[in-house]
Amino acid sequence: MAQSDTKPVVGRGLMVLAALVIVVAGMRAAAPLLVPFLLAVFIAVIIAPLFVAMRRRRVPTALALVLMIVLLVVLGLLGITVVRASLDGFSAKVPEYQERLQTETQGLWQWLDAKGIDVPEGALSEVFSPQVAMRYLGTVTSTLSGLLAEGFLILLVVVFIFLEAAILPAKIRALPGVSGETWGQLEQLVEHVQRYMSLKTLTCLLTGVLVGIMAAALGIDFPVLMGLLAFLLNFVPNIGSFIAAIPGVLLALVQYGPGTAGLAIGGYVVINVLVGNVLEPRIMGRGLGISPLVILISMIFWGWALGAVGMLLSVPLTIAAKVGLEGLPETRWIALLMSDRPGEAKAGP
Repeated sequence: MAQSDTKPVVGRGLMVLAALVIVVAGMRAAAPLLVPFLLAVFIAVIIAPLFVAMRRRRVPTALALVLMIVLLVVLGLLGITVVRASLDGFSAKVPEYQERLQTETQGLWQWLDAKGIDVPEGALSEVFSPQVAMRYLGTVTSTLSGLLAEGFLILLVVVFIFLEAAILPAKIRALPGVSGETWGQLEQLVEHVQRYMSLKTLTCLLTGVLVGIMAAALGIDFPVLMGLLAFLLNFVPNIGSFIAAIPGVLLALVQYGPGTAGLAIGGYVVINVLVGNVLEPRIMGRGLGISPLVILISMIFWGWALGAVGMLLSVPLTIAAKVGLEGLPETRWIALLMSDRPGEAKAGP
């Protein structure tokens, strides 16, 4: 009898696993279409509080929508213009940077040899190759260029999301099967994601501004681009701040040598410790409620499924998945495994 009871459970588990594989494969195949839409949704979530604040001040809905659209268009076009100019300038100077980095690398080998340190120059050259460093910077800039190329599409989707914002809640509540409990879960989902995205955007923006100021103070080329990279990559948990520091440190090295590169490293460390370890916990409160291991796994998974943008959106996507899983008794155990506070799962309905 027990064996016959087990078969349906195993069969359902296999069906769920097969469906999950199909969904993930579909997401990866549709990434070029899915990524702009997800970016547009999260941009809309970030700036939605401004729309709500205008409505609370009794600004007519039509006027609030017009103001939001105008603000989006102006900021979007301004940002695209500034970043495009920085990327074009950087691309033009890549050969010069590569030559300078080659000179610095040769100087490092000579200095080590003068100190009597015997190093396998051939092996180290493969690791610290100027071509590898420039290829990394080229990958970063090409990713940004790809986002800029889709900038108009993203902006257009955000505009249409706000055009639907006034009537979308009423549409969802009118759907068959959407009970009061389901609507409450949807509101909770949006609230969690919106809170995280809004506060994280503020701390990332502060980090980007401080990095840009530091780069300008040290005379590093393209401080706006360095600040933008710090802003974007700090959305990536754990390793984003480290990745964001590499371009600034490399430029400081090829422009002014090891001394300025050391100052740049110190500046990045101070900024990230101040914002990430001191200010961000105070602003964001008691954390995300997600295990650090789950955050790391989600970053790897979403990066594999959606590319670089998936890494940027890994935490909000995981928060959304966790809140959704908490809302169903059948999947609440998965949310418990994702949580960093096991006692909270007992509070579920």
